[in-house]
Amino acid sequence: MRTITSSSGEEETVTVRRSESADAQEIDSLISPSALDVFGRVNVIHLLEKANLAVTLANEKEDILAHACFFDHPVGDLVDQTHWEPFLQKHFSAETCTPLNTLFLHLFVAQPDFAEASVKEIMRAVFNAIVELEFICLLSPNVGGLEPALDEVFEPLQRLTDPGPRCSAFICHREEHCPKLHIRPARVEDHDDIMRIFAEQAKLLSLSDQPYFLSELIEAQDEKNHTAVCESDGVAVGLLSLTSDVDLKRLNDSFELSEFDGLYKRVVPAAQCDSRETQQEETQSTEHFTENSNAVCIQSFIIDKNYETRSVDFIPYVFNLFPDFDFCIITVPTTSSEFPLLQSFLRVLPRASISLARELYVLHRDGLKSVEVRPAVAADRPAVSDLVKGLRLNESLLQDLERFYETRRDQDGVALQAFVVQVHSQVVGILILRDEQDIKYICAHYNIENFIYFSHHRHEEHAQIRHFVLKRSFQHFSKHLFKEVLRLARRSCLFHRIYPSFHSQENSCVHHLDFVVNCAVPVRPRSQIIYPLEELGINAPSRQITQDQAPFALSLISRKLTMEPKVPVNTRIVVVGASDTGLSFLEVLCFCPHLRFNNLTLVSTNGFSGDYDHEHVGFLSTSHAYSSRDLAQLPLHSCVTVVTGKMVGINRKSKHVLVSGGVKVPYDHLVLCTGLQYQVPCPTGLDLNQSATNIRLQTGSRYTGPVPSNLFTLNDLHDCSAALRWLRANFMELEDNAVVYGNGIDVFTAVETLLSLGIRGNRIHLVLPPPKLGVSCFGDPVVEKAVATALEKAEVQIHRNCLLAQMNDGEHLDPLTSVSFTSEPEPLRLQCGVFINLSNKGVDYDAFKSINDSFLVFDSRLVISSNFQTSDSAIFSAGPLTKFSRCYYADEWSHASFNSKEVGRDLAAMLLPLFDPTLEATVEPPPEMDRLVPLYKQAKIQGGKLPGGFNYLHVTKPSAANLTGPPVKPLQDSGMVTGRAETGNYFCLHLDCYDLLETLTCLSLKPLPVSNYLSLFGKHQQLLGQLSIRYHQGLIHDLYSFFTQSWCLAVYHDRFSDFEQELQQITSNAVSAFYLYPKQSLIREIEDDRFKDAESRASLRSSVAKYLTYNRNLLPMFARPGQL
Repeated sequence: MRTITSSSGEEETVTVRRSESADAQEIDSLISPSALDVFGRVNVIHLLEKANLAVTLANEKEDILAHACFFDHPVGDLVDQTHWEPFLQKHFSAETCTPLNTLFLHLFVAQPDFAEASVKEIMRAVFNAIVELEFICLLSPNVGGLEPALDEVFEPLQRLTDPGPRCSAFICHREEHCPKLHIRPARVEDHDDIMRIFAEQAKLLSLSDQPYFLSELIEAQDEKNHTAVCESDGVAVGLLSLTSDVDLKRLNDSFELSEFDGLYKRVVPAAQCDSRETQQEETQSTEHFTENSNAVCIQSFIIDKNYETRSVDFIPYVFNLFPDFDFCIITVPTTSSEFPLLQSFLRVLPRASISLARELYVLHRDGLKSVEVRPAVAADRPAVSDLVKGLRLNESLLQDLERFYETRRDQDGVALQAFVVQVHSQVVGILILRDEQDIKYICAHYNIENFIYFSHHRHEEHAQIRHFVLKRSFQHFSKHLFKEVLRLARRSCLFHRIYPSFHSQENSCVHHLDFVVNCAVPVRPRSQIIYPLEELGINAPSRQITQDQAPFALSLISRKLTMEPKVPVNTRIVVVGASDTGLSFLEVLCFCPHLRFNNLTLVSTNGFSGDYDHEHVGFLSTSHAYSSRDLAQLPLHSCVTVVTGKMVGINRKSKHVLVSGGVKVPYDHLVLCTGLQYQVPCPTGLDLNQSATNIRLQTGSRYTGPVPSNLFTLNDLHDCSAALRWLRANFMELEDNAVVYGNGIDVFTAVETLLSLGIRGNRIHLVLPPPKLGVSCFGDPVVEKAVATALEKAEVQIHRNCLLAQMNDGEHLDPLTSVSFTSEPEPLRLQCGVFINLSNKGVDYDAFKSINDSFLVFDSRLVISSNFQTSDSAIFSAGPLTKFSRCYYADEWSHASFNSKEVGRDLAAMLLPLFDPTLEATVEPPPEMDRLVPLYKQAKIQGGKLPGGFNYLHVTKPSAANLTGPPVKPLQDSGMVTGRAETGNYFCLHLDCYDLLETLTCLSLKPLPVSNYLSLFGKHQQLLGQLSIRYHQGLIHDLYSFFTQSWCLAVYHDRFSDFEQELQQITSNAVSAFYLYPKQSLIREIEDDRFKDAESRASLRSSVAKYLTYNRNLLPMFARPGQL
């Protein structure tokens, strides 16, 4: 924060920040007649939306004192935005102005008393924030002078033509507001100035052990070691020490440096240098690398916080000191924040399983050169071909480039645009755009309006990144490249799609993907309404919206994002387990628009389940947390490194996870989300000729023998796919029995999968162990009865209260041909062709051993605190793997009681303040106050395909585990039931004491619109069309039909919850109960007719009209004001 003084002497403490759309009204009120004379009439919202940079100067009360908008082209219609550079250089003395170093002021407004001080502060802040910016120009159609405040910072540009264009041109120079720092060799006299900076940033370095290290560093300078300082007004404000003595072997062992020739010098034999043509043709095959280093290393660096954005001024000095070296490198700890100097450097990927807790950054001297972006021409063909040689999908890029040259359109007739990046006449990059034809689909299926106002962008301003290639040395120019392409192509938004590997739509050549990811923001997919299209007819949404497309992850680059900085996070975060909790945690991190996590790792036994389509695999029930489509729409592939294998050890001292196969995965923060798994059953080994009860035989022994090839323990989609392939190849044509063993809903979904494969019911044996506490896996006895009837009808053999005693009578186990069970009243022996195990769910043994051997507290589950922390401050855990510490006296509650996706999101929210500078660190309560466990509100969901062809969905509120007593029967008096299980249209609802929907059960022979029904949870019955009243009046005979009516579609909309909050705000002053029960108070006010006054009724009608109008693309079936 800084202090400015008004013309009358009044002082204000101010902050310069990015402008927000909420500022528009206040900015508009500051527009004066003199501003209109200079800038013409403006639409403030449109300017904020399209500006490359918009900043607001606000005081401590958040009152706006001034505002400025900057674009990459002149204001108005003075000149075509793609040709301003030759125009400016032809008519004015502006030969040094280029698209890289110049912005144009399109609006400046301020409170009159603070105008002069405000414009200076804004200019200082803008030059300080944008390192490459040298000039800010102002072209005004007004040929007169500027208002006094602007006249203080702008000077007229000299005209070169007379008569010239009817406009005035002014320029503001960096040197007047934020000059470059002077760099020189360090002297001993600089010691005190630099030590002052060290003292201010003491957390970065402990000086107690080496009080004279700085003097020694300065005095030790020689031809290999140099120390430089930057100074401002004769005072040293930063120091940088360099050495050319670099351990390249260790760096190559730790980092992927092949693209940089290992940082060794490249040598071409002299015999090949006789002819330049021969050299160019044969360089690739004849050149080799010497043992001589080609890199200089920054050993120490520190700079005053007020000057850190000018750290880049050191770089030219470094390469001038070492003219024979092409690379400058620096290593930093993984846990340190990235400082401005590194923004010009390229992060090098570490090698797998290297535990070095450092990040390596590299800069090539070519990175100092100026780049030019221009439209591609036919003469670029050979250079582009060489640039993309050897890249994946390079043929697709070259084909599209040829189509661009020939017809300007791709094979589908969609317009193409191609641009090349050029450095000193050498092509170093190419970008091919394609008109975005699916913008309506994208707007409906992705939350792009989190980042842009869609209505302010014309359809033709949207484009898709078809291909993108840029040499690594120029990565730090990526944002400038996209900014220039947006200007030259007359676009406002660029979209990039990433398709999953199992889809054929992936035909874009993008190299390197991380360049795009670093500049773009990931866009969240939207929850979709499942429409009854036949019933809606012409009132259904556009076909462009409802058509089924291959799923993809979407990223967005808009004009205003090209100068929006991202905060890189190099902290190594390792997540073990691709469970709903783990994926939800990663999802939150990946969708942080202003953060870029460079070191996210997922350790999963069978890799990432989003790598293949698993919609119709079957066998297991689902929580409806992530479908294959959902996973394909997440940016996990571009943000997360997946290590396939099981965790078999945790080394807390060295901070690494040991994965099966010997791979070591280093971490700074470890997140354990392995969940619970079915375990291979361990036979009791009992001689069936002896009598024994099941109670005496229920032991917790672990099976350690060889697993038969036809015994399948199913825990994830990979296991299910493997079992499905084996059944089709080895079992379908035989007459052997299939034995399904276990308790829980999964055994019933597995039986249905076997039946759907065409396996006769009399070949399937469902063996159920004794249930725990007599609890049914179904939340409704009607469903349980319907499933039992279906199994009986299909002739599936059911054996209850059985425990596995022997496999193959204790003989050789592979293949498994018979299984024996103890049961009441007599033992059971079954012939077996395949054994599907869904029993004994618990903590995986390898996970348990890793946790136990690393001395983390384990008490039947991994013990955590209320903030997810284990006994190690660097290790967190969440999900069913965990339990709360006994100090909370809440054994009945655990993460298993809640929605795993919600738990994962809360875990991410707990950890984000560690990495996000915009968030305040969470203050941990003192131990004596930490006595409450967190409770969550989202529904627990269970679904699947049950025997009889039933589609099953059960949604209920979280509830505590009943550890001792008999199961609590659900209340039947508040239930609403239509249909019957026998006819395949059973629908049951329960409301709580506040008339909120708390339980929903569906059993249907028709597919269920699951996402629609999930949105009903927690809604008041009044919001659901007077549900309770109509039901008890006998007006609702079929809940399926009732919830298919068009009025429901507004409730299913993903923004309906925002609409609810808006209604709550309208009524918040009516009753004090609002603060306790917001939804209930809203309904009570409506019931009590609190909207008698005209103002309240008008506000309510206005909100409804705005909601329907704003979302008319998805809700066209509703009439809107003025439509009729």
